[in-house]
Amino acid sequence: MLAMSPETWQNVGGISREEEWLMEHLKQSAKTEWFTKRNLITSLAVVVSALVMAVANNVFLDAADLLPGGFMGIAVLGQKAGNLVGLHLSTALLLTLINLPVALFSARHISRRFVFFSLANVLLTSLFLKVIPVFPFLGEIILNVIFGGFLYGFGIVIALRGGASSGGTDFISLYVANKSGKEIWTEIFVFNCVLLTIFGFLFGFDKAGYSILFQFLCTRTISSFHNRYKRITLQIFTKKPDAVIKAYIDAFEHGITALDGTGGYSGTPTCLCVAIISSYQLHEATDVILAADPDAIINVMKSENYVGKFVQPKI
Repeated sequence: MLAMSPETWQNVGGISREEEWLMEHLKQSAKTEWFTKRNLITSLAVVVSALVMAVANNVFLDAADLLPGGFMGIAVLGQKAGNLVGLHLSTALLLTLINLPVALFSARHISRRFVFFSLANVLLTSLFLKVIPVFPFLGEIILNVIFGGFLYGFGIVIALRGGASSGGTDFISLYVANKSGKEIWTEIFVFNCVLLTIFGFLFGFDKAGYSILFQFLCTRTISSFHNRYKRITLQIFTKKPDAVIKAYIDAFEHGITALDGTGGYSGTPTCLCVAIISSYQLHEATDVILAADPDAIINVMKSENYVGKFVQPKI
């Protein structure tokens, strides 16, 4: 960080030393913000996710002549439909063009950081689709469906858990989830079924049926491993309520309620603190609470139904 006293600031060529110092400070701050642990983890997740999805597509889907869902499915469907009329279209180019308008919308309504890493994931997936050769790994179509569905879905989960996405319908799904707090993977699956039905009219319903099964496995994998919008309730038993509450409020944007009580065995005053958080915040919350009171007891319960306002963790 540059050190400069106000007395030394002078106007030079219409720009003051103060303005130069502020510009340099902002540049250094922006550079530091990008090289945070969070961004490095997201970058790694994006690369691994793109690689996994490209492998799943070229090894299992393309080799078995199946069609994925979402915007990738639209891109592949466009490429295959183009081949029927002698028009050779690039799947990678179509995938990028379809994602752009949705990405601009998401940048405004979700976050620019999220969209930046999501587009990086889309571009890397497009690159890996070109680089990784298409080769049949399994002879049975049903095995391609099972392993391909799980692997493709797991690739999307890696991106989502890292703070990015695979683009396309993920943008739409996360926008709705951020607004309503409810995941719409079932609705996404229905959309994919419609898409794959069109695929069936063009290329045969046998492969369309296998593709729908693949999409079902992919969607189930995502909903099983991606639990960002699932809420949990923390019951915290502590004898240091002031320290626990202060540490919790400093770390999270959620509220916490404290109830005075008495230990049934010890007979000493004990406080019960109740808080509702995202399941993604569980490990961070337990670390914060135990740092404030190492003797605290934390009980974690699933919140099956939640009604009311809730601040979603930033992506």
